Amino acid sequence: MKILFVVNPISGGVDKKDFITEATETCLFYNISFSVFYTTGKKDKQKLKAVLKKFKPDKVASVGGDGTILFTATALMDTPYPMGIIPLGSANGMATELSINPAPIEALKDIIMSAMIRGLDLLKINKKYYTMHIGDVGINANIVKSYSKDPNRGMMTYAKYFFEEIKSLKNFTVTVKTPNSEYSSEVYMAAICNSRKYGSGVPLDLSGNPMDGKFEIVLLEQIDIPSIISAGLAAFNEKFYTNQQRKVITTDKAELLFSKPRLLQLDGEVIKKYKKISVEILPGAVQLITTKANKNILN
Repeated sequence: MKILFVVNPISGGVDKKDFITEATETCLFYNISFSVFYTTGKKDKQKLKAVLKKFKPDKVASVGGDGTILFTATALMDTPYPMGIIPLGSANGMATELSINPAPIEALKDIIMSAMIRGLDLLKINKKYYTMHIGDVGINANIVKSYSKDPNRGMMTYAKYFFEEIKSLKNFTVTVKTPNSEYSSEVYMAAICNSRKYGSGVPLDLSGNPMDGKFEIVLLEQIDIPSIISAGLAAFNEKFYTNQQRKVITTDKAELLFSKPRLLQLDGEVIKKYKKISVEILPGAVQLITTKANKNILN
């Protein structure tokens, strides 16, 4: 067996050196050939494709957070190489969604052992960008913008900007068009969901499934601000979901229209402002190495 590790050395501010050392020992113990590709931020996809062509791995392990997973997934589209996930980011939202073992070395052993490979959906945004987890416009996108400029990471930094955003919270109008419906509303956030929860644990759509060929548009129409502030981040659980008023639209294609350009974030990356956002599903775009712990698997 040959494994290629795709590693973002700085994702989430998490040092990957100890994991690479232990992963090296594990691969040597099991007589597994391996190579490590480190992202640098410069022509990474082009370089990774060249490595894939030369090394021809049996499996690819994406080492990092949601951004690293998305990068690896889009690089592997239209290739025969299956991808496994090793959670070493700041939030690891997609890894949690897919029931990946939170212990990195155990996640690696699952990748080595598993013969269960299933299709994982991707979403294509404005015919240019991709997301596999959650994108949004509104309160969270504004938080992500501030968070991305802060040298500190972690939940406390996120909480700081969350409560700053709450103080100046304003709603806006969005119209959602799908092949079968049209809906307009005043919202605080319009989310594009391929899964259920943010990496912080905030649930948006408890029925979401990144392996079902559908996605959800979740419109947060009212926010129970007093309960959030009084309980703090501890409120970010199933109770948070039931306390907020929302509209959920399930579809395989949609357009979101705004009266003025709104900031879009995808999987924790700030994109730009748009008045119109188109979304389409790419069913089973990536071959995911998974296990029966993953409750999203469709028979």
